[in-house]
Formats: sequence, C-alpha cells, structure tokens
Amino acid sequence: MEGYKAVELNEDQMKGERSLWTQCQAVADMKFTYVVSCQLYGIQKRSGDARAQDILRLMTTYPSLRVAYIDEVEEPSKDKSKKVNDKVYYSTLVKAALPKSNSSEPGQNLDQIIYRIKLPGPAILGEGKPENQNHAIIFTRGEGLQTIDMNQDNYMEEALKMRNLLQEFLKRHDVRLPSILGLREHIFTGSVSSLAWFMSNQETSFVTIGQRLLANPLKVRFHYGHPDVFDRLFHLTRGGVSKASKIINLSEDIFAGFNSTLREGNVTHHEYIQVGKGRDVGLNQISLFEAKIANGNGEQTLSRDLYRLGHRFDFFRMLSCYFTTIGFYFSTLITVLTVYVFLYGRLYLVLSGLEKGLSTQPGIKDNKALEIALASQSFVQIGFLMALPMMMEIGLEKGFRTALSEFILMQLQLAPVFFTFSLGTKTHYYGRTLLHGGAKYRATGRGFVVFHAKFAENYRLYSRSHFVKGLELMILLLVYQLFGQTYRGAVAYILITVSMWFMVGTWLFAPFLFNPSGFEWQKIVDDWTDWNKWISNRGGIGVPPEKSWESWWEEEQDHLRHSGKRGIIAEIILALRFFIYQYGLVYHLHITRTTKSVWVYGVSWLVIFLILFVMKTISVGRRKFSANFQLVFRLIKGLIFVTFVSILAILIALPHMTPKDIIVCILAFMPTGWGLLLIAQACKPIVQKAGFWGSVRTLARGYEIVMGLLLFTPVAFLAWFPFVSEFQTRMLFNQAFSRGLQISRILGGHRKDRSSRNKE
Repeated sequence: MEGYKAVELNEDQMKGERSLWTQCQAVADMKFTYVVSCQLYGIQKRSGDARAQDILRLMTTYPSLRVAYIDEVEEPSKDKSKKVNDKVYYSTLVKAALPKSNSSEPGQNLDQIIYRIKLPGPAILGEGKPENQNHAIIFTRGEGLQTIDMNQDNYMEEALKMRNLLQEFLKRHDVRLPSILGLREHIFTGSVSSLAWFMSNQETSFVTIGQRLLANPLKVRFHYGHPDVFDRLFHLTRGGVSKASKIINLSEDIFAGFNSTLREGNVTHHEYIQVGKGRDVGLNQISLFEAKIANGNGEQTLSRDLYRLGHRFDFFRMLSCYFTTIGFYFSTLITVLTVYVFLYGRLYLVLSGLEKGLSTQPGIKDNKALEIALASQSFVQIGFLMALPMMMEIGLEKGFRTALSEFILMQLQLAPVFFTFSLGTKTHYYGRTLLHGGAKYRATGRGFVVFHAKFAENYRLYSRSHFVKGLELMILLLVYQLFGQTYRGAVAYILITVSMWFMVGTWLFAPFLFNPSGFEWQKIVDDWTDWNKWISNRGGIGVPPEKSWESWWEEEQDHLRHSGKRGIIAEIILALRFFIYQYGLVYHLHITRTTKSVWVYGVSWLVIFLILFVMKTISVGRRKFSANFQLVFRLIKGLIFVTFVSILAILIALPHMTPKDIIVCILAFMPTGWGLLLIAQACKPIVQKAGFWGSVRTLARGYEIVMGLLLFTPVAFLAWFPFVSEFQTRMLFNQAFSRGLQISRILGGHRKDRSSRNKE
C-alpha cells in the first residue's frame, strides 16, 4: 500500500517523500521492462522523419521505455583493396538521455544507446513483424514476455491484476506447466459503423467463447496474435516467439503456437485481464485483413508444421485441430464450390432434357418435403449460422434478451450481406493460395477512418474475388430460368435459387452498399471520371496499378507467374467449363433445333474467331492508320457494321432466328471469350512468343469495360434518388459520423458553388 500511495502523490508531496517514490520506481523497473520494437527508427531518425521525434518524445515522457531497432551503419571495409564502405547491421537498444545541464531546450533530449549487437547481415529477411519481434527479444528480461501489437490498448485496473496472471506459470495445467498464457481482448471500435460492429462481435466471440473452448476441453489453442504472455526462457531456446519465413509463415503468430505445442509446450487461456484492441472499420480494410488471414490459412494447409501436428495428435485432438484452423476455410471453399456444382448440374439437367422428364414424374412433382428442405437450406445459407457464436457470447455476457435484440438489429443492418460477402473473400484467397501459393502480406493500416472509396478502387480490390464470380453465377441462373421456365413453376424456381440470387447480389453490390457516400450523385460523377482515366491509361515500368489498368492487370497475374505446372494445368482445366457450357447452349438455339450435328458446335467456334478477327482488325487499324487515313478507317468500320447487320437480318429472315436466340448467343459467347482469356493468361510465355499478347490485352480491356458498366449502371441509377444516400448513411453508420458526413456535404457544396462563381 505504501507503493500505491506513492503513485498517487502529487509533485509537492513528492518533494518530501522523494526517497519512497524513487524506491517504488526502482522496484517497478526491476520487475518490468517495456521494449518497443521499431526496426525503422534508425532510418527515420537520420531522415528527419517526424515519427522519430514522436518516439523520442515518448521515451522522454516515460523514462522506463526502451526502443529496439536495426541500425544500418557504413564502416570502412577491412579489405584495403575495396574503396567503398561496407554496410554493417546492428541490433540496438536505446533510451532517452538525460537533458544537458547547460541547455534548457526540450529538443536537446537525445536518445542514448544501451546495447549494440553486431548482426551477420540484414535482419529483415522474412516477414517484417516476426523479424521485428525476434531481433528485440534479446533485450527483454525476466521469465514472462507479453507481446502487444500497435493497435492494442490497456487499462490501469487490468495492469494491477498482472501478478495474479503470472502465478499461472507456476501451476500445472493437465500434465505440464504452461508455455503460453492466452488473454482475451476488448474490441473498442464497434461503435463506428455497422461493419465495425459486425467485426467487433465476430472478434469478441472468437477471443472469448472460442478461445475458452479451444483451450479446454479441446486442448488445441495456439497463439493468435493476442496479448498472450510467453514463457520467455522456453521460447528463447526454441526459435523465438514467431516464425518469420517469407510467404509460408504469413500468419506468423499461429506458427508460434504450433512450434510451442510440437516442442511439448502447453498453451492455455485465462481471462484474468483483457486488453483493448482496435479492429478494422471499413469494408476495404476488413476485406484486406480477411484476405491476409485466408492466404495464411492456405499456407498453413501446405506447411510441415500442421502435417507434423496431425501425425502426433490423438484422434480427437487431430479433428479438433483441423476444424478450428484450416477446416473452417476448407469447408467455406467446399460450400462455394457446391453452389457452382449445383448450378452447373442443374444446367446440365435442363439442357439435356432430364429435368423436364423428372418433373413430370408424380413422385417428384408432388414432393412437398423436398420444397420444404430447399426452403430451409436457403434460410440457413443466408448467414444465420455465422451469427450463432456471437449470439451465444452476447447472451453469456449481457443476457439472452440483449443478444436477441442485437441479433435482430444486426439483421436490419444487413449483417447477412456482410457475412456472405466475407464468404467470397475467404474462398477466393484460400483457394488461390492452395492452387498457386504466393501469399503476401496486405497492410490494412487499422486506421480509425471511414471514407468514400472510389469505384475504380473497389473494382481493383473485388474484381477477381467477387465481381467475376458473381457475374458467372448470375449468367448460370438466367440460363437456368430461360430453359426451365416452361415446365417448372415460379415457386419452385424461387425456393431453389433464392439463396444463390442473394449471394450474387451480395457479391456484386455489397462494396457499394457499405461504401460511405456510395450513392451520392457528385461522388458518382467523380468516380466515373476517375474510372475512365484509370481504364484508358497505358501501363509500363514505374506506373503503379492505382494509375493504370494495364499495370493492375499485369499485377493480377503474378500468382500465375510464380505457380508451378500443377497450378497452370488446374487453371486451364477450370477454364474449360465455359466451353462445355457453350456446347450446351448452341444446340438450344431456335435455328439449330432440327440438327444435332457436331458441325453446329464447330460453326459456333467459327463465329467466335470471326468476331475476334474483326476486333483485332479494328484495333490494328486504330493504331496503324494515321490522321491522313482516318476516313478510310471509318469506311472500313462502317462496312463491317453493315455486313454484321445484313448477316443478322438474313438469319432472322431465313432460318427464323428469334430475339431469344440473340440473347442466348450473347450468354453463350461472352463466358467463352473469358475462358479463352484465362487460358491465354495461364500460357502467357507461349502467347507472347506467338505475338498475340497485345490482342489478349485488348480483349481483356473490353471485358473489364463491360463489367464496369454492368456494375456502375445500377449504382448510378440509385444515386439519382437522394433518399437512397440518406437511408444508407442512417442505416450503416453511427449518429456522429452521419452528422459529420452531412456537414461535409454542405461545406463541400458551398465550396463548389463558390469556385464556380469565381470562374464565372
């Protein structure tokens, strides 16, 4: 209590009891050290970065604080024949130096080096964060080591309970002393927006009820980047608190738990204290974070660590380990693949005529149980199951009445849309990592910022993961409706496909629905201008993906460049589904109803190659013809157009081609062209040698423009109505943010009016 009293003393009282205060401070310094690991501090200090001054101010304010960084120093080479200096690396620990007696300026407080350890070379060879932890662990003292992320907070009353927590290291849990003590987190960013609230509830359920279950009785809890306390001596002699190899150890924290368990450690979870944590609050930030986690789980699936754990666990721990790590992502992947298999299977039944024959059977036609099962399946897929753990956690902590009310409120704030969209993010990045590898760290920033994302930015982020897949599923659903409506009722179609239509709508339009000011007309106009500029800019060396579509398109294929032969072959085989789909459709045209010859399929490919040849001719003409030959080029384009219209008129007049045939041709040939693009990208070296890469790029740009228009048109239409933007802001964001957004609109409108008057 004397120490507690000393803490509460003010400055006047402390003068008389300085010795007591000094003694308490000395005891605290002996028991606890605070080391901030910032590997760029030396570079920031030399370059005059303001962040280095902020770190120095922190060290001055809190004298117990220490900063570890990697110092790069140029020293004269020991080899006299070399005229250049060698770059030498040191792992350095600094503290705030005492102010000089002859200077009263606060800027004269510089740092002072405590330890300096020479390294054999550059320390950051793997991922940045684990290397940063491992190089600084030698500067820590004591037997317990708590790792705190930069987006974590702490509370005074929680720190007072640290002594009780550390006593757990002296107690055996089952048969061993613990090597990692897990703690819970309090997510404090949930009040910013509905997305932040969903993410906060999801994380809270994972770090509390999920962690308890993993630790006891499943005994498969690992380290998940939380403020866990490590047995320092145990991990210092077993490779550190993180694994830092590039790519494979992207989720470096869980590998620390793997390493601890494999080396006969014991990972437990105790809720003595909780530490605050700031989570992502915007959809783009959340998606980047989930993409990183999904990539990390893909690499875990391929890692030796998990292979060894599976071989050494007993049967029940093996199953528990699978379902609580990679099993969740694998089952998510299987869920989405099941939707694809279901739709392609249904399409086969419709186009082959089997579904028509089956639907006439009395046993199937009057099967009410099947309809009820399909309806319940749709309800489950909407996202109810994803919210069950959150309801349980809220019910345990706040009461089940509060849990039910919050669950209903989450449904009204479109939680199923968010979780279905997340399903697509996890599936895409996990599946891509399994096929091609090449996981990479994605910096989310974890900024406490909610801002309007431009249309081009959303397109870059979600094009391959959501938009392309959503459009493919939409085409399959439309074809299924076109050819199955004659013998199937509307109710049956709705029961079968409602959950899939929900998934399609979510994957296509959720980024715009959860985008602040996503339906504000002026923002839409600016987004369209930015999109046109981005899609038309040429790429090249030094042009970032944010500035040019060509640079972004080339970067999107990096995973194919680093993929092995298996990944390339798998990519080509998956692309063949579009050709089989085209084969089924061309025989259901009105003009081909009388023949089932294979020549019909051959003629359809002839039409595709003719269209590609015409597009290539126009593209070459646009580049080759100078201003003097523009009239000739326009005449050629006009001739091509007249020829196309004439052929279309002949087909309508003679073989009686119907408007439905035209729609079916578009639905058949558009996916085929995309399949050709996928194969060309997978075989890029061969296509480049053949000299067709420019044509592939032109075709790809055309597809991107069409997809952009299909996505942008509904958003722009809704932006015409002011109440849509108002409704979105009120529903998705908290009151303070909504008010700030409205004020910024008013101020922005005044500024715009003022600038336009000045121009006049």
